[in-house]
Amino acid sequence: MGRFGITEIILILLVVVLLFGGRKIPELMKGLGQGMKEFKKASKVDKESEKTTAEENE
Repeated sequence: MGRFGITEIILILLVVVLLFGGRKIPELMKGLGQGMKEFKKASKVDKESEKTTAEENE
């Protein structure tokens, strides 16, 4: 339990295609990619601000 086999992956992909349709999937993937990009950018900015705060406290 907890491991996905090829059958489960194919079934999940089939359900996604049926729910969203073939035309919406590229838009969903684009939005997901942009969201991940923004998250990485925000976490990078947060780490930089932590470093400058630590340097100021020394």
